[in-house]
This record gives sequence, C-alpha cells and structure tokens, in this order.
Amino acid sequence: MSVKDEMENRLQAAFEPTELEVVDDSDSHRGHAGHDGKGESHFNVRIRAAGFAGQNRVQRHRMVHKALGDIVPRIHALALDIDV
Repeated sequence: MSVKDEMENRLQAAFEPTELEVVDDSDSHRGHAGHDGKGESHFNVRIRAAGFAGQNRVQRHRMVHKALGDIVPRIHALALDIDV
C-alpha cells in the first residue's frame, strides 16, 4: 500500500471527513532536501471534519499527526489545510 493510501485510510477512520484530499507532491521537490528520488516524501493534505470544531490550529495539527502516527517520521514534508 502506498503512503498516500495509508494516509487516506487513517484520516478517514479517525475523522470521517466531509472532504479529504491527499496529494503526493514529491515530484515537484526533485533535487531538494528530503527527496531521495523514490517519491512519497512530500504531501499536501486538505481535510474538513466536524471533529476539528472548537480546536485551534495547533490542536488540529496535533490531531492529524496523531492519526497518522508512524507515517509522519517516514516522510519529509507535510503541508496541512485543516478546517471544519
């Protein structure tokens, strides 16, 4: 299973989002730090879920990182766009 698929599965299970988009943006970072040529190193996530209501930006980011668990240390960059 790809890292992208793992991320989607975990985020879907944790938040039951109304919107979820996980984009592997690794190819646009060729030659940059953290890109080893294999891909699956840089990701953009857009997620909307009721579970984020009442949480500030830092809390939302922590919630997503917790849901992703051991995936986070395996990737180089993770851009998050999180809202209710």
